Amino acid sequence: MKAARQAWRRLEPVHAMIYFVPEGRERYAALGLKGMAGYFISRSAPLGRPTAELVIATFYNFHPDRVRKGMAGGWDNVTPEAVLAARAEAAGEALRRAGVHELPGLDEVVALTRRAAEAATDHLQGRPLYAAHATLDWPDDPVTQLWHAQTLLREFRGDGHIAVLVSEGVGPLEALVLHAASGDSSPAFLKASRAWPEEEWLATEDRLRSCGLLDGETLSAEGKTFRQHIEDRTDALALPAYAALGEDGCERLAELAAPYGRAVVDAGLMSI
Repeated sequence: MKAARQAWRRLEPVHAMIYFVPEGRERYAALGLKGMAGYFISRSAPLGRPTAELVIATFYNFHPDRVRKGMAGGWDNVTPEAVLAARAEAAGEALRRAGVHELPGLDEVVALTRRAAEAATDHLQGRPLYAAHATLDWPDDPVTQLWHAQTLLREFRGDGHIAVLVSEGVGPLEALVLHAASGDSSPAFLKASRAWPEEEWLATEDRLRSCGLLDGETLSAEGKTFRQHIEDRTDALALPAYAALGEDGCERLAELAAPYGRAVVDAGLMSI
């Protein structure tokens, strides 16, 4: 499980950069999708023309009003096919800007991530975002193939993570507050992007303190244990994809992946 988690974490920037790079924003704007509309519409496009309610359900931690306002009219003048093409083009261009195409072992990294991503198709149940992405055609370009493979693995893991949160009784805002308290992400960024009212955020902090999960604005010892429990269960649910590689394959992918994630970060592709 450790090697599989390392492989995912080290390659995660290869997927996640699409939410920050100007290549994406510019292409979405050219289609008439500005601001958060570009994010909601582009990530949900594999689902067809989903309603805001479906996006609220599958994205999980955004305030419902943020999703409804962000998606209002978004599908009026664009097709899922056009949005998906723009997204893939933006991903390939941005990753080339980071020099990913020049890194050693690209063909092997693509082969390993694709094998894992395709193996997950045997485990579609309860994985709506992954299942929708898995119906898309594979790109021809190796760099975009890598992005697509890691996107599939991210959505597979993300669907499982939501299942864990629901089963543990952790609501959308509670999940955000715990994430912020862990120090893994900026509270200011989470508040601004997920758009929960400050009073609701503060009330959730108070509730989590009363449960013993927070100490001030950081995780208590009990909170750290609980959050690790959630991460461990999420890792376990992600394993069916990586099991196709075996332990040696996961270790090899984790080894090869490190320069790819670093290249994306070093190029500033993850900058807000």
